[in-house]
Amino acid sequence: MAERRRYLSARGGDVAFALLGLPIGVLGGVYAVAVLYAGALLSLTVVGLPFVVVALLGARGLGGLHRRLVGRLLAERVPAPGARPRRSGVFARGGAVLADPVAWRALLYLLLRLPLGVLGFLVVVGLPLAALWLTGFPLWVRLLEPGPRAVDLLDVAAAPVGLAVLAAVPAALRGVSAADRGLARLLLGPVRSQQRVGELRAARATLLAENADRLRRLERDLHDGTQAQLVALAITLSLADDALGAAAPGTGAAGDGLTGVPDGSTGAAGAGVPDAARLRTLVDRARRQTDDTIGGLRRLTRGIHPVALDGGLAEALPGLTATSPVPVAVRLDLRERPDAAIEQAVYFCAAELLTNVAKHSGATAAELTAGSTGGRVRLSVHDDGRGGAAPTAGSGLAGLAERLSAVDGVLRVDSPPGGPTTVTAELPVRL
Repeated sequence: MAERRRYLSARGGDVAFALLGLPIGVLGGVYAVAVLYAGALLSLTVVGLPFVVVALLGARGLGGLHRRLVGRLLAERVPAPGARPRRSGVFARGGAVLADPVAWRALLYLLLRLPLGVLGFLVVVGLPLAALWLTGFPLWVRLLEPGPRAVDLLDVAAAPVGLAVLAAVPAALRGVSAADRGLARLLLGPVRSQQRVGELRAARATLLAENADRLRRLERDLHDGTQAQLVALAITLSLADDALGAAAPGTGAAGDGLTGVPDGSTGAAGAGVPDAARLRTLVDRARRQTDDTIGGLRRLTRGIHPVALDGGLAEALPGLTATSPVPVAVRLDLRERPDAAIEQAVYFCAAELLTNVAKHSGATAAELTAGSTGGRVRLSVHDDGRGGAAPTAGSGLAGLAERLSAVDGVLRVDSPPGGPTTVTAELPVRL
């Protein structure tokens, strides 16, 4: 029911935009044509450039109005373009407006929006009226021409054609609305350079936050894990040292030179003889604690930079798939070795994707493909699981996409319900 309400709301927005689009499109188109025509005529006069400057400022404002209208009625959230450049001095400000690509793109949008507005109005109003006329054509003809009239082929075919035209209205409306959305995305959003700057800022913020979080985790692991293990090891060694110190040599006159106890005798109360069982227990405990500490340090260093990457992705990825509980087939075609940062991003991306396959997909088999060609590295993980994976906000895939964007990479997910799932990461070989 909620899905149906959203569908009806979207269709209602498309109809409203098509109805409002004609007067708004006509006004915007007339404005754009007048600006271009008058600007060309006045270009050789004193008032020519000031006129164009003011007209471009107006086009920028009208572009913002259209962008908000598209967002409200067509549910297409077009990012706002960058702010207008600020300059000191009248001539510098005027030159900045004349060189502002956002204003010129908005002017072009107003010009192209006119035919789309007319087309949308014809779809919403013209086609239903035409369908109504065709469906009732025999009746209209007889009302307009009284008297006997034979039924001909046009009378028979008019009603089916009218119903076909009426049935085509929703598809035509969706097509016009898609064109409106595409035109708004193309011309009303930020220019490519501004958009790229915004993406890099977001990627930098994500990378800095991720590095800060990684440093906090590293500090916590060192403090709560490795440091605690080293403290326990130091305590164990201190206990062993105390046990050895309690058996100081030279307490007997005719001993064996080690314990001060005569050969073949342990003394009255075993004085000067270390407890062998206790020492063995302490030494075994110290050995286990040492092994645990070494293992913890290895895990920490592996999280910073995997040792497996020393030999490149060609050696690291097969070792990574070998630890997966789901059988993974590996296909590699790595003709050139990427930069270290790219290798690390690909490795951790593969590790996370394989973890998702094992935890969430219910797959029985998977395939990992990696190749580098044309200056790009492409990693793909395919599984035969239940599907339905999506990079929604807050999900692991969304976070992975944000981390890849920090190195100019992209993540694509193809996971229809019921499967299979294919997740592809593409990154540059060089930063």
